[in-house]
Amino acid sequence: MKKILVIGIAGGTGSGKSTLTERLKKEFGDDVTVIRHDDYYKEQHALTYDQRVTVNYDCPEAFDTDLLIGHLRDLKQGREVDCPVYDYTIHDRSDEVRHIVPTPVIVLDGILILENKELCDMMDVKIFVDTDDDIRILRRIERDVLERDRSLSSIINQYRNTVKPMHEKYVQPSRRNADIVILNGGLNPVANDMIETKIKNHLADFYAE
Repeated sequence: MKKILVIGIAGGTGSGKSTLTERLKKEFGDDVTVIRHDDYYKEQHALTYDQRVTVNYDCPEAFDTDLLIGHLRDLKQGREVDCPVYDYTIHDRSDEVRHIVPTPVIVLDGILILENKELCDMMDVKIFVDTDDDIRILRRIERDVLERDRSLSSIINQYRNTVKPMHEKYVQPSRRNADIVILNGGLNPVANDMIETKIKNHLADFYAE
C-alpha cells in the first residue's frame, strides 16, 4: 500500500494555520485532503443555544479526538470515511457529513492537534504556527464577526473566559511537540517553500511506485 503523508498544522486561534492549510490545498489540489479538528467538536444537541454558547470549546475534552484518530487510521489504510461537519453559527455539529477518500497527502488543521500524543504519533510532519497575541485576537474578531455571525461582546467574553486561558494551558505548551515552528503562518515564504518541497517530493515518490 502506498504511504500517505500526514501533515499536522497547529497553533493558536488566528495564528494563520488555516491560511497555510488553504495555501497547500490550492497549490496541490486533489492530491491534498484537509481535515479540520473543529469538525470533530462533540455534538451538543441536548443543550439550548444559550447553553452551547457557554461551553469551553478550547480544551481537549471539547473534541471527539478518538473519532478523528479512527478516521485518520482508516484513511491511511485506504478506507473512505464520513467526516462530521461543525456549524459555528449554532455552536454545534450539523446533521451533514463530508465523504472523504484517501489522497496522497492529508493535512490536519487544529489548535490542539499537537496536544494529543496518539494523534501526534500518526503525523509525519508536525507544524506549529506561532504569531503575536495581538495579531491573533484581531484576526479572530474579524473572522468571527464576518464569517460566523458573532457579536463583538460574545467574542471578547469567549476570548477572556476560555480562549486565552486554554491557549496558555494547552495550545502554547504543545509547541514543543512540533517538528517545525513557523512565524506568521501562511505569510512566511521561506517556510512555505520548505513545506511545498516536502509535499512535491512525496508526490513524486507516491506516483513513481
